[in-house]
Amino acid sequence: MKDRVAEIQRYTKETQIRVRVNLDGTGQANLKTGIGFLDHMLDQIARHGLIDLDVEATGDLHIDGHHTVEDVGITLGMAVAKAVGDKKGISRYGHSYVPLDEALSRVVIDLSGRPGLAMDVKFTSGMIGALDTQLVFEFFQGFVNHALVSLHVDNLKGHNAHHQCETIFKAFGRALRMALTPDPRAIGVIPSTKGVL
Repeated sequence: MKDRVAEIQRYTKETQIRVRVNLDGTGQANLKTGIGFLDHMLDQIARHGLIDLDVEATGDLHIDGHHTVEDVGITLGMAVAKAVGDKKGISRYGHSYVPLDEALSRVVIDLSGRPGLAMDVKFTSGMIGALDTQLVFEFFQGFVNHALVSLHVDNLKGHNAHHQCETIFKAFGRALRMALTPDPRAIGVIPSTKGVL
């Protein structure tokens, strides 16, 4: 399997974003989005997904965090799609349950080539630091639309919003890692009866 590395630069009138990923990394991260809690969540993806991740984002935070959070999700999705390539030999599916104290989340992913997001999360607070919790959905919607994956995100329990969110991002990282892992029994094979993903 070739090196699964990609860099995407996406510049709009609202945000200027550069994302670099190495899907076969060791979990190293260099994160500068201007939203501290978003950086913390991206670090969870890198660490638990064993993805080396560099994100530099400048956005219109004087308005709010919406464009920055959504566009980071979009650009990360584009980078993952480019890095994974034709998907030959990958496991394709991934899932993870992650607890953090009283909180528990489940994430299931299919690198299907079709975008779809089902998310059932009732955050107990509207803000976590400078991150509006509504924007967690926007982040994942941007990601699935551009990575072309099906993603199910469920927070099963929790009363601390920080814990709820952190379990989601940790579980996402671990599920993505599982889906991206090469299947030694299917080297060079597209994991679909269609023959293409």
